[in-house]
Amino acid sequence: MHQAADKLPAHAESRRLSALRSYGILDTPAEAVFDDITRIAAAICGTPISVVNLIDADRQWFKSEVGLGVRETPLETSICAHAILEHDFLEVQNTTTDPRFAGNPLVTGDPGLRFYAGALLKTPDGLPLGTVCVLDTVPRELTPQQIDTLRALARQVMAQLELRRMLVEAQALNQHRARVLATAGHDLKGPLRAALYALSKARAADGADRDARLESAEQDLAYINQKFGDMIAGATGKGGAAAPELRPTELAPVLDEVGRVWTRAARRKHIDLVVDPSACTASTNAGLLETLIGNLLSNAIKYTPDGGRVTVGCHAVEDAIEIVVADTGIGMDTARVEDYFTAFRQADASSEGLGIGLWIVRQAADVLGARIDVHSTLGAGTRITVSLPTP
Repeated sequence: MHQAADKLPAHAESRRLSALRSYGILDTPAEAVFDDITRIAAAICGTPISVVNLIDADRQWFKSEVGLGVRETPLETSICAHAILEHDFLEVQNTTTDPRFAGNPLVTGDPGLRFYAGALLKTPDGLPLGTVCVLDTVPRELTPQQIDTLRALARQVMAQLELRRMLVEAQALNQHRARVLATAGHDLKGPLRAALYALSKARAADGADRDARLESAEQDLAYINQKFGDMIAGATGKGGAAAPELRPTELAPVLDEVGRVWTRAARRKHIDLVVDPSACTASTNAGLLETLIGNLLSNAIKYTPDGGRVTVGCHAVEDAIEIVVADTGIGMDTARVEDYFTAFRQADASSEGLGIGLWIVRQAADVLGARIDVHSTLGAGTRITVSLPTP
């Protein structure tokens, strides 16, 4: 019986597998740049078999191979699973005399492997992903020049993988920036309209009424300025950690502020907007939660007929805090709820806007670790519950 490969400590193996998957290379089609590397390795070392392989959790997968004719084999028979435990290189000149491999089915049976040499594929952090290796059916020994060449080819493979990952990350960042810019007008349109409305009324007002309208406009413009700052930081990747910090947050001030921003929009439609926050504390991010609830209120006001009612409040249930936004609006088709939470989809195709309000809600909820539940009846209204974790 052949000797199974030792394994890295569990925490190191978890990091290794996470790094491997971050490159998005597993199960991708053959590519010329990697096929060139295996052909060069076989030619330089004079072996019938050459492989660029990656060690997954329970298999070794071949990005490129010469002389094998398969794309993966079980980890139990993998010589490379031993190789990744080495510093940077493993050479086995005669597998039949090495107790780790003498009983390996690939040695005792077809194809009768007798020789193995592999240079490790290592991440910039030193995590081993696999090897560039050559194999033969007769014992042999590589020259120092051949060993150096295998190491150089392994570096080339890692350079290709790093370029691939950088390209994927750049594409994801560009998509993120495009979405941030697309949401800006939607998220800020309501407060901007409210500020402009207050300023237009202030021109015709006197005394205390004028001062109150100017103060209202100033608050809305300050809110817009803050949101623009958040938008720019998010679009450029600046402003701190990639994910917002979640901390114990009192919800009453958050709901009061969002309610204040959308009160005038509700009044213009003679909608009764009721904000009823209880003394609740949740583990969340206040700024992102304001965006989430603001978009729910915007949607509720938009799709509630004149003279209707919109409410927002919070309460504790078991190990969660629920924020509930309810309206007496047109309602949703329950069969299409998931569609409404997709970007550029609207409940009413004739309405203005980009149709991204509920998409923003879904994205924010995912970041906050919140659950969204929707109960709606066409022609009667909608009730959306946001469940947040407790501190």
